[in-house]
Amino acid sequence: MQSINSNDSSDTFSAEIFSGRGMKESQEVIMKLLLFLFSFFLLFTGCVQEASVPETVPAETSTSPPVQEEVSSGTIPDQPPVEKSAPNARYLPAFEAQTRVGGVVTQTPLAIQVLTEELQSPWGITAKPEGGLLITEKGGTLRIYSPDGTLSPPIKGFPDVDSRGQGGLLDIALSPQFETDHRIYVSFAEKTPEGSLTAVGYGILTDGASEVEDFRTIYRALPYYQGSGHFGSRIVFAEDGTLFVSTGERQADETRMMAQSLDNGYGKIIHIDREGNLLGDYFSTEQNALPGIYSYGHRNVQGMDIHPETGDLWISEMGPMGGDELNLILPGRNYGWPLVSYGLEYDGTPVNEGETQREGTEQPVYFWNPVITPSGMTFYDADKIAEWKNNLFIGGLRGSHIARIVIENRRVVAEERLLEGEGERFRDVAVGVDGALYVITDSGKLYKIAQDDGE
Repeated sequence: MQSINSNDSSDTFSAEIFSGRGMKESQEVIMKLLLFLFSFFLLFTGCVQEASVPETVPAETSTSPPVQEEVSSGTIPDQPPVEKSAPNARYLPAFEAQTRVGGVVTQTPLAIQVLTEELQSPWGITAKPEGGLLITEKGGTLRIYSPDGTLSPPIKGFPDVDSRGQGGLLDIALSPQFETDHRIYVSFAEKTPEGSLTAVGYGILTDGASEVEDFRTIYRALPYYQGSGHFGSRIVFAEDGTLFVSTGERQADETRMMAQSLDNGYGKIIHIDREGNLLGDYFSTEQNALPGIYSYGHRNVQGMDIHPETGDLWISEMGPMGGDELNLILPGRNYGWPLVSYGLEYDGTPVNEGETQREGTEQPVYFWNPVITPSGMTFYDADKIAEWKNNLFIGGLRGSHIARIVIENRRVVAEERLLEGEGERFRDVAVGVDGALYVITDSGKLYKIAQDDGE
C-alpha cells in the first residue's frame, strides 16, 4: 500500500479534488480521503494497544504466572510513577504495568529512628519471637539487638568465610522450632583453597551464649570458584518447614551460562529440608539435572520471601545495567538469565543481542530501569499498619531507598519509596514482633520504621 505522504499520492488527491469535475465528485473524493485517514488512525492505535499486551501462549510455555486472587489493598491513589530518571535501557515491557507503575503514599504517620550505628557491614536481619533482632555481619560474626536497646558484642562460631567483594556471612533465618531447638540457619561464602561458593548451615544459639555451637554445613552450591561476586544469597522457610535457598552465577564470563545448566548450583533456587537433603526432582526429564533445583536462569538473587496468605515464593533479582527484576517463582521454570534481560552489559552493549522475551523462559512480574539494586526483602505480615498488610518491602542499594510494592492478583499495582533522603544503601529489612520495620544499611545503621503514636 502506498503511503499518503508520498509525493505521487498527494498530488493525485489534489488533482482529483480541484480539477473542476463538479462539486459532487469532489465531495466523494473528500469523503474517501477522510475515510482513508480514519482507517489509518484506527490501524495505528490498534497496533499501539496490541504492543502493550502480551500474546497468548500455550500453558506449558507461558511467560506469565496464572492469576490467583489475593486480599486487595484497597483503592490505590492515582499518583505518578515514583521513578523519574531516564532508563538504563529503552526496552519496551512485555505487558502493561510491568514497570513504572503509579505511586502510592502511606497515609499512616510514621516515626523513623536510627537505633544504632555500631554494626560492622551488616548483611541479614531477622526478628526473634520474644522480641529483639539477630543481625549477621559480613566479616563472619552475629549481633543481637535486644528490646532494651542494647547491642551484643560480636558472636562467633561460624566457619571461615570469604568476605571479599560480595562474599561473607550472609543471610539468617530461624528454625521453625527455634524456641525449642535454638537453631539458626545462615548462608555464607565458604572459603577453601579450591575457591569459594555459596553454602548453608545451622548452629545452636542459646540465651546468653557468646558463640554459636555445633555448627554444621548442610548444603554447598558446587562447584568452587576463585571469585568474589554473585553469591546470592537468601534463605527462607516455607510453611511446611522446608527451606528455599537462592544462589548467584558468580559474576564471570565463564560462569554466567552455568545459570542455564542444571548440573550445578549457580543461578538457582534450591529446595532442601532442615538437614540439607535435596527435595524434589523438578527437572527429571532433563539429562544431568541435579535434584533440589526448584528454578534456574537467575543472575544474583539477594531478596526472597513467601507471601503470608498465598504461599507464593517471590524473589528480587539484580540485573546488569538496568533490568532489576521482581519474580514469582514457580517450580520447574527457567527465568532466562543470561539469554534474556531488560538490562545492558556494563559497557552499554545488549545482553545476548538484546532479547527480552524467549519461548520457554518466564517474564518478570516487574522490572526496574534504571536499577535500584534490590537486596533483602520481606512481606509485611503484621496488623499494626493496616494499609501495609501483605505489601512487599525491598531494600535498595544503589536506589538508596526502601521500595514498598503493592501486589494484587500477582501483579504490581503501586510503588512507594521510603527513606529516600537518607543517602544509605539498604541491605535487608525485617518485620519485628511489634509490627515495626527494621532495616540495616551497609554503613552499619539499624533503622526502625514504626507507626507514630505521638509518644
